[in-house]
Amino acid sequence: MSQGHFHAMPYGFKPLGDGRTRFRLWAPDRESVSIECDDGHVAPMRALDDGWFECVCPVDVGAGYRFRLDDRLVVPDPASRRQADGDVHGYSIVTDPRAYTWRHDDWKGRPWHETVIYELHAGVLGGFHGVEMVLPHLASLGITAVELMPIAEFPGERNWGYDGVLPYAPAAAYGSPDDLKSLVDTAHGLGMMVFLDVVYNHFGPDGNYLGTYASPFFDESAHTPWGAAIGVATPQVGDYFVHNALYWLEEFRFDGLRFDAVHAIGNPGWLASLAARVRAATGPDRHVHLVLENEANQAHLLGRGRFDAQWNDDFHNALHVLLTGEDEGYYAHYDRPMEKLLRVLREGFAFQGEAMAGRRRGEPSGDLPPARFVNFLQNHDQVGNRAFGDRLSTLVSPETMEAALALLLLAPFVPMLFMGEEWASRTPFLFFTDFPNDELRTAVRDGRRKEFEAFTGFAGEDIPDPNEYDTFTASIPVRDEVAGERRRTLVRELIALRRKHVAPHIEEARSLGAGALGAQAFFASWSIGGASLTLFVNLGDADVAVDQPPSPSAAWLHGDAADVASLSRGLLPARRTLACLES
Repeated sequence: MSQGHFHAMPYGFKPLGDGRTRFRLWAPDRESVSIECDDGHVAPMRALDDGWFECVCPVDVGAGYRFRLDDRLVVPDPASRRQADGDVHGYSIVTDPRAYTWRHDDWKGRPWHETVIYELHAGVLGGFHGVEMVLPHLASLGITAVELMPIAEFPGERNWGYDGVLPYAPAAAYGSPDDLKSLVDTAHGLGMMVFLDVVYNHFGPDGNYLGTYASPFFDESAHTPWGAAIGVATPQVGDYFVHNALYWLEEFRFDGLRFDAVHAIGNPGWLASLAARVRAATGPDRHVHLVLENEANQAHLLGRGRFDAQWNDDFHNALHVLLTGEDEGYYAHYDRPMEKLLRVLREGFAFQGEAMAGRRRGEPSGDLPPARFVNFLQNHDQVGNRAFGDRLSTLVSPETMEAALALLLLAPFVPMLFMGEEWASRTPFLFFTDFPNDELRTAVRDGRRKEFEAFTGFAGEDIPDPNEYDTFTASIPVRDEVAGERRRTLVRELIALRRKHVAPHIEEARSLGAGALGAQAFFASWSIGGASLTLFVNLGDADVAVDQPPSPSAAWLHGDAADVASLSRGLLPARRTLACLES
């Protein structure tokens, strides 16, 4: 066992170990700042260079504090490690990060090629302790990485996490900082990594005070869907987020980070610097993984020493349109789904500089190995951003879903499952919030309904109200009573096959080609480990002819005897994925 870790940084507090604590705040727009403690003590802070204020106060662990600005506005610490009662407007708490005793502090992580991700929302699974209780089940499936949706403190009791305003404070609604550390610690004891989704492109609309005393945090010349862009080019701002990344990796021992919608940051140079600084700080002895969500498909950011991979929306979107025929919203850009899906399987991205929505999107990605792409059939966005939170399992047959899962888990990309997918859950995952502010609640409800008013078959008043508690509880995943156990067995078997035959080779894998066999059927091949892996996928309802079936010497990884015999005769059965290795 080992004592806890403390990430030292210029922001926030630092216990000095003698009953005193040093506090710092960057407030370049202010002439003076005081610190106010929850025992009534108020002390002026000393002005330093470049907008910094500092003081050393006789307060110890457990004390509440906040900053009083020169217009008497009081604000929480933007680097708060914990908020009293989870109140984003209230006192920040001096904590002792070293108090937690780690049981598995010798854990070094796992190499990227072993990664099988399971994305989840901590709130709907019962908070940090609830997630910890689920970990043995996930380990039994072969899951190697659990990814938490954002957990930064937000207003109210429930939220997707993307309205966080205090990026260093774990949401009190989910548990304490030590509860979170216990979750990570338990996962490590089970051989699993834990990744965290972090949001560096905006702050939520309620509880963000930075603009009142540190306006350089925002770049008014650049705009995002949430307002002015974050001014990461300003050193004090960029460093705030670099330290946040290191804080989670060092103090909480997370194994990796997923960076939300980095295209909205609009500064790929800063992203490259962030990755380099994280790599330098964490060193070569730990396996630390960095993953992007990046609509810009910037292939140059991906690779060893940079970002390990990117969430590949192109795979999801092309496959979803192929499966469902949907063509509204962003699916309209995937009007030739087979063509785009085959390009994804060969080269990574579907959009590599082609026009999309009136602009050029993407960079060439054909020289990247499949390991640089995280593929998925479902995730929080692709389910929750639907009007009624429909899972793919409610849109296609169970057999088609199983064929798609085999494609996902046996192809040499990095696969990701969404919570409940292993149980064939049909439970929706809806968009939910809990803003205390009535004006915000109305804006969120009306905005959600307006978002879907142009879609066929939706009446605005039918869209679930994100503010209602029932919307949250309806999103708790439930196992499908009919298909659940069969699906769980299938997922476990596919992951085991992947671990033995596919995962060791994904860094060196290269496409040998992919082609259509029918309207919803195709093959894709890759060189892996001195052999060729070929997947024959038929997502349609009719058998399709295959002109060049595998040789009789092929070693079959997946497919029952009858299906293999049929393919050997040149007929690929409907709603099936078959996989083989050939030397």
